[in-house]
Amino acid sequence: MPWLDATLNASMILGGMGPVDSLHTVSGKLFASAYALFSGVLFIGVMGIVLAPFAHRLLHRFHFDRDAEKD
Repeated sequence: MPWLDATLNASMILGGMGPVDSLHTVSGKLFASAYALFSGVLFIGVMGIVLAPFAHRLLHRFHFDRDAEKD
């Protein structure tokens, strides 16, 4: 498998979009690869922002404070 097709398939699988059926142009393969990687990074970033308040509240609930370790 050529490196461009391997990169495309790997980025699509990594992005959760699954394997690719067939793209014929080099620019289409590069765009699909970049889009898959960008959307995966964007999804992780948005989920981090959405879940941060919940994780913060959870840490307060269990009293995991750095100030308590100093005592």
